[in-house]
Amino acid sequence: MTEISPSRRATVKSILRGLRIETPSWAYGNSGTRFKVFAQAGVPRTPQEKIDDAAKVHELTGAAPSVALHIPWDKVDDWAGLAAHARDAGIELGAINPNVFQEDDYKLGSICNPDPGIRRKATDHLLECVEIAEQTGSKILSMWVADGTNYPGQDDIRARQDRLATALREVYDRMPEGMRLLLEYKFFEPAFYTMDVPDWGTSYAHCAQLGPAAQVLVDTGHHAPGTNIEFIVSFLLRAGMLGGFHFNSRFYADDDLIVGLADPFQLFRLMYEVNRGGGLAADSDLAFMLDQCHNIEPKIPAMIRSITNVQEATAKALLVDTDALRSAQEAGDVLGANEVLMDAYHTDVRPLVAELRTDMGLDPDPIAAYRRSGYQQRIEAERVGGNAMGWGA
Repeated sequence: MTEISPSRRATVKSILRGLRIETPSWAYGNSGTRFKVFAQAGVPRTPQEKIDDAAKVHELTGAAPSVALHIPWDKVDDWAGLAAHARDAGIELGAINPNVFQEDDYKLGSICNPDPGIRRKATDHLLECVEIAEQTGSKILSMWVADGTNYPGQDDIRARQDRLATALREVYDRMPEGMRLLLEYKFFEPAFYTMDVPDWGTSYAHCAQLGPAAQVLVDTGHHAPGTNIEFIVSFLLRAGMLGGFHFNSRFYADDDLIVGLADPFQLFRLMYEVNRGGGLAADSDLAFMLDQCHNIEPKIPAMIRSITNVQEATAKALLVDTDALRSAQEAGDVLGANEVLMDAYHTDVRPLVAELRTDMGLDPDPIAAYRRSGYQQRIEAERVGGNAMGWGA
């Protein structure tokens, strides 16, 4: 395994100290599958309580200073008040995520729907989310469009792309300076014949037409099994078109599991390409965000575990001996090059990351610290009654 020199150790810790991972509000509420939502005690009943839970995660990890909002799940009458609540809790409001997939009108699509009235309704919601972002101080509009078709001939594929482009243009032109539109993609589900934004190439093409404030959002669960996601990441970074990630983990499709648990080696490979492409540089605006729904595991420890997994994968990626790797690659030494990567991957970086937390005045074991904190017991006692806010709320 890699012997970590004092200078390399200091470099890794410095970069990790600047790594920011946004947690999603919806990960703190009840969530489930098509078959069942398993309710948990103590889950938030209001957006403010979601923020409180996100703030607890940041307090224990020092790496999650913002929380993404989902509209209308997190809709309130006073956005300035919600932003103030977040600041008082020690975090900020992050990316705004519109919802154009949960109303009966969207059965045949939202902004790609053949009905112009429904397209108008969906576009107006997107414009509303731009306004919300302005009021909350968010700089990112994170868009996933669930539109698509289930059967050949159901709708005009080309016309749907025209409708998509028209709506995106209206939203893009409404965004203020400094805001970015990150366009997510998904190769199947809920539509199974065509998805209107099925892959990174489609997202790339639309973003390129819009302008420099539009970039691709990579969700690590939105690919066919066997897809080389790190190639996509490398390509988009090289083109300046990677806006950010929705980190999760999956075995088959969009499972939304804790990142780094199903395939920790993939997460390491992704973070190596991110570093190789400059995504960990101090001036990078690459957004690292989690998109997870914890169905059977406790919510807050799951968020903490996700963050620690990203930190550890990043630390390993930063330990790759790039000079040795380049020499092996240029010499055509296939096994030697692979060995350089594997040497870094097999290094136990947990003591290094724990040392960083101690340096930051944090407990070296944030999950153990959470268990000792009594926070879970308190919220279970206080959050009795009312409707828990979760998936579909």
